[in-house]
Amino acid sequence: MNTYSRLPVTFVKGDGVWLWDDRGERYLDALAGVAVCGLGHCHPRLTKAICEQAGRLIHTSNLYGIQKQGRLADRLIELSGMDNAFFCNSGAEANEAAIKLARLHGHNKGISLPTIVVMERSFHGRTMATLTASGNRKVQAGFEPLLSGFVRVPYNSMEAITQVAANNKDVVAVLVEPFQGEGGVNIPEVYYLRKLRDLCDQNGWFLMLDEIQSGIGRSGKWFAFQHSHIMPDVITLAKGLAGGVPIGACLARGVAAEVFKPGNHASTFGGNPLACAAAIETLNVITDANLLDHVTELGNFIRERLKKQLIDVAGVVQIRGQGLIIGIELSVPCVELVQKALEKKLLINVTSDKVVRLLPAFVMQQNEAEQVVDITCSLIREFFNN
Repeated sequence: MNTYSRLPVTFVKGDGVWLWDDRGERYLDALAGVAVCGLGHCHPRLTKAICEQAGRLIHTSNLYGIQKQGRLADRLIELSGMDNAFFCNSGAEANEAAIKLARLHGHNKGISLPTIVVMERSFHGRTMATLTASGNRKVQAGFEPLLSGFVRVPYNSMEAITQVAANNKDVVAVLVEPFQGEGGVNIPEVYYLRKLRDLCDQNGWFLMLDEIQSGIGRSGKWFAFQHSHIMPDVITLAKGLAGGVPIGACLARGVAAEVFKPGNHASTFGGNPLACAAAIETLNVITDANLLDHVTELGNFIRERLKKQLIDVAGVVQIRGQGLIIGIELSVPCVELVQKALEKKLLINVTSDKVVRLLPAFVMQQNEAEQVVDITCSLIREFFNN
């Protein structure tokens, strides 16, 4: 179906941060499958784990015990401090699970219209519930009627959400990204999550964090909430969890961990042996190679180099990010830079119309990062000089 405006290139091979198209041309990948391929392309350990598991067992279903699923759940619980996990196949499904969990919790408390606070400029997926939760009119247009049970406030505004607390007694949860990716790489003030945690505690709400883009090392820690030294009630994960194999997860803690009972939620493919084997090895490689520290160091290096090279470009509004999610906000729409970069054999992204987004693989080295910055800065300078 005609659901994608594809770029005029087809990739057939990958190695690390490099991709080759069907004509043999090589490209430097600074997008990593939109924050999915944290280990780059065809990492030998991940490839081996997938092949070995495929040769042993791919799928049985959740009607039976799944050994690798239990191991992955234990590992994620260890890393996050949560209590249990539900596995699915994508970020949207993980957020659907969180939304259903919050609504069921509300009904169990006798609330007839359980309401979730969500944010402007957020993105949580394209299913009916998750596009309703998203603060992006473009993804909602044409799919009305949207679902009830959501109230929207500005991102990074405690004043607005405090007013909701005073006026809406049906609220059961807050669903928020620790930093917004699709919304323009928006980083909140340093105490934002702590203040949200306090407000949720005061009102008996679940704090549910969409870590689909920010989780599994992208921020320089396993989870972005760990920068704020708080604990959420629910975390949703996907993208980088299995290095490119489709998987999603909804982790819960405390009261939230006890909401679902058998029959409340399910997934045919969720947490199958193949996906879980890929996720376990992805986590192992990140740990063994000490990639979290590398993500922090390389992210700082890229942002500082961008600032130095673009300091005199008037059209650059701000350079921001955390770890290896980096945004360069320009003063005007700049979607055409994606095609211009492709012509220079570089893969980048533009989100929220004006923000050049870089999402490099964790295995990118400094010399490769220098190439990304140099080409990107050259394109931005050329863009404003024309």
